[in-house]
Formats: sequence, C-alpha cells, structure tokens
Amino acid sequence: MSIRETRAWQALETHYHQEMKDVHLRELINEEGRFDIFAQRAAGIMLDMSKQRMRPSTLDGLMALAEERNMSGAIEQLFSGGQVNVTEGRPALHTALRLPESSELHVNEQDVVSDVHATLGRMEVLVSRVHAGQWRGATGKPITDVINLGVGGSDLGPLMVSQSLDAFAPDDVHHVNVHFASTIDGSQLADLLPDVNPETTLFILSSKSFGTIDTLSNAETAMEWLKFWLKGCSEGFIKHQHFIGVSTKPEKMSEWGIHADNQLLFWDWVGGRYSLWSGIGLPIALHIGMDNFRRLLAGAHEMDEHFRTAPLKENLPVLFGLAGIWNVNFLNIRSLAVLPYDGRLKHMPGYFQQLEMESNGKSVTSDNQPVDYSTCPVIWGEIGPNGQHAFYQLLHQGTQPVACDFIVPIERYDYIEDEGLRRDLKAQHRLSLSNCFAQSRVLMLGDDAVEGGNADAPPYKRYRGNQPSSTLLIEQLTPETLGALIALYEHKVFVQGTIWDVDSFDQWGVELGKEIANATEEIIRTGKGVESLDTSSRHLIETVWQQTREH
Repeated sequence: MSIRETRAWQALETHYHQEMKDVHLRELINEEGRFDIFAQRAAGIMLDMSKQRMRPSTLDGLMALAEERNMSGAIEQLFSGGQVNVTEGRPALHTALRLPESSELHVNEQDVVSDVHATLGRMEVLVSRVHAGQWRGATGKPITDVINLGVGGSDLGPLMVSQSLDAFAPDDVHHVNVHFASTIDGSQLADLLPDVNPETTLFILSSKSFGTIDTLSNAETAMEWLKFWLKGCSEGFIKHQHFIGVSTKPEKMSEWGIHADNQLLFWDWVGGRYSLWSGIGLPIALHIGMDNFRRLLAGAHEMDEHFRTAPLKENLPVLFGLAGIWNVNFLNIRSLAVLPYDGRLKHMPGYFQQLEMESNGKSVTSDNQPVDYSTCPVIWGEIGPNGQHAFYQLLHQGTQPVACDFIVPIERYDYIEDEGLRRDLKAQHRLSLSNCFAQSRVLMLGDDAVEGGNADAPPYKRYRGNQPSSTLLIEQLTPETLGALIALYEHKVFVQGTIWDVDSFDQWGVELGKEIANATEEIIRTGKGVESLDTSSRHLIETVWQQTREH
C-alpha cells in the first residue's frame, strides 16, 4: 500500500486543502506563541521553523505520520545495527564512528566500538608522525604538503570540514598544507602539482571500494609525477614514503602498493557520504589536529544522543525532516536552497547536496514498488551574501517556490587580539546576521516586511513573500557545533527516507553510468565498437577522433 493511502497522509492532504492552501505566512507568523512551538534547541544549535508554512495542527498531523511510519522504531533500528540498508543487507552505523570508547555495540558478534577506536588510534599515530615532522619523503625531507585524492564522500566531507574549521589548525606542530583533488580530468592535480615539492608531498588515496576510476586515475598521475622527479628511487619505496590508503579493501590497497603500515580501514557499514567520521577524515585530522577531530566526533555524538532519546515533538532531526516532508509532498515545493551566512561554510551546500540527493533521490520503495509521490527535492545553495547578488532575485520574485535553510553562527571573532580589527570584524559579522534575518523576513512577508506595506509600488517592485524557511542558529562555529550540525542533517535525511519508505543508504543510481563510462573509454581508446552506439554518442566520439587526428 502506498503511503498516500495511509490515514495520516490523507489527513494531511485534507488539512492542506481545507485549512492551509490559501494561508499566507504573514498570517501565520502573528499567531500567539508561535516561536515557542516551532523553535527547539540541542547540541549548541537552535532550529527555528516559525517561518515554515504550517500551524501547530500541521505539526500534529506530521507527528501522526511519523508515528504511523514507526519513526521511534526506525531510530532504534538505526542505532542498534539493524539492516536499514535494505538493498545491500547491512546496517548503516555512521553513528558508531562517534561513540565514546566506553560505549558498547556488537553487530553480528563483532565489537564495533573496539574496531572504531582501534582505527582512531591508528589515525592518531599517522597524524602525530606528520605533525612531529617525522614523516619523511623518499629523499629524507619532512612532509610539507598532503594531497587528498578522493571523490564524492571521500572528498566533499573532508574538504568542507577542513575549510570550515581552518581557524582550529594547531600552531604548535610541524605545519603541513592540506589540499584536495577529485576531478577525473586531472585539472586540480595539474594546478596543484607545480606548486608543491615532490620530495615533501604525501598523497592520501581515499576510496571505499578502492576501485573508483576517478581516484585511481589521479593516483596513477601522482605516481608518475613522483617517479619523474624522484629518479633513482624505486617505485615501491616512493609508494611507501608518499602514499597513505583509506579503504574497506586492504587487499586492493596492498595490490596497488600501499604498505600495510600506511593503511587505514573502515567498514562496509559506513556509506561514503557518511564517512568523514572514519579514516576518510584523515585530512581533517591532519589539518585541525587529532584533538579537534575528536571534538568533531563528540559534537556529532551529542546530536546522535538527542536524536535517539528526545521525544519526537522536541527532536530536532525529526522536526526538521517533517518540515521538508510538508514542503515537498503537500506544498509542492521541490527545491531547497542551503544558505550559510559564514564564508567558512562555503562548501557546505555542495556537501549537503550529495548527502541528501544521493541518499533520498529514489523512486522505488524498500519493497521494490515504484513511488507515486515526490521524494528528495533538488538541493543547491551558496554563501548567503554572495547568493543575494546572484539568485535571490528568483527567490523573491521568480515563478517557482523554493524552501530555504539559513545557517549562521551567533558569535565570531572573539579570538582576535587586535582590538580595532576585532571590532571591525565583529561589525562585519553583525552585517551578516542582519542580512540573514532580513532575507528570511522578506521571503516570509514580502511587501509587508515594509511598514505600511508596498501596495503603491509598480509590479516589478512587488514581493509576494510566503516562501518558507528554517533558520539554524549556531552558538559558535566550533568542532563540536559543526559535528552536531552535520549529524542533524544526516538524521534529517534518515527521517525523510523513513517517511518516504526509501533506502537512504544505497546509491545504485550512480553505478550504470560508471559501467557505461568504462566501456565508452575502451571504444575511444581502441577505436573499436563505435558502431554499436546510438547515433548521438557515435558522432560525438567520431568528432573527438577527427579533431585529435588533426592535432
């Protein structure tokens, strides 16, 4: 039976048509006690949903839907190691990656906590060697630069966290610069390699399967570059001194030539886009230090515990997820903009894009039935002040509705010693806060954001408002609060996947393209088999052949 046929879903449809369809946010925001009902706090984060197009009765209906979908039981399954990844028959235990060492969790008689902390201990050894200047390249010089070779979850998470927490890089260690290269065309490596020293550059080869062509292609290019400059050094010695591997496949790492001492393992029950908490987070630890990496884990664990134990009506991930269900399935809003008002979070929209769209961009239920309702919206975004000069025109006056997540820290720049500089930077942050609050207000109220309204303005200066948004206020951007924020979004994805009855932890939609790409590469390289392709693909390849022959 489709979830659209359930009692709670149909009650929400009736509620929408009879009570909410023509209600504007300008009416809702004035309801008594609204902020107290729609704002909740946990783990250093306040989630304000008072600008969402819903009433308390809407929330009651959504809670009934969550209970009908056995949300509490689903949460218990997630945390206890149940097979929530249905199509692959395995648990999704990213929450176990941030459990304290004193915790206990056994899955199939395996001590998961012990395994996790063994890997964290191994990470600490590797990070300590680099930060002590003891990790040396093939010619004996200390490592100065680390380049992470990964794609998807092996790139976006570590890149986003490293950028966000740059201010937490320790200053009492041997400094290393951490870089990221993910693109299959080699453009990032082409830009990076001329600016680093092959004698002092360490590569992290991060791949869950250790078979991702993007990452392995970059690794082979990096190896050729090292061999060219480190003449006289054997390939095995170069790989030993200049490569670390992070994967679930130790045998494949060894086959490629990565020494066992330089391998970090994680597990099949960690999805790639949920893996920054594992050995995949090594570049984060190298950039901000192992102590701060553990703080990141602690913040995520605090949000985990809130999600696991808080009543559904006070539960941030549940509330956040249900607001998205209301927007997508009842208000017909299929687009979500993630808008951080903090330049340190510039990679966050891209990270959440993968987290949500790869997790819930599904059209088949967990029992292999086609869905007859919308699932994941299109996720996009940009740093808020930059977006104001790019796409906010569409948000305010365009023809399609867009829901928005505004993200901003309350405090910044307290650590600046220069009093004048601290004062000026705090003033700039006050401008950022002002813009964040102003934009969400105008999206909500439209012309009524101006005292007396804007009724006399020509049509091209009018604002309709009624665009829903949530605001996430972070006390300060620290490893703990960033960990909690990421975990909040992870759990929101799970809540929505549970409602939609989709597997949030597989990603079969990316596999066929990889398979066809490998076959296509062979055709381009060998010149054989092009006649089997469709006319468009055939002519594209023939055009490439013609131009490359001419040059």
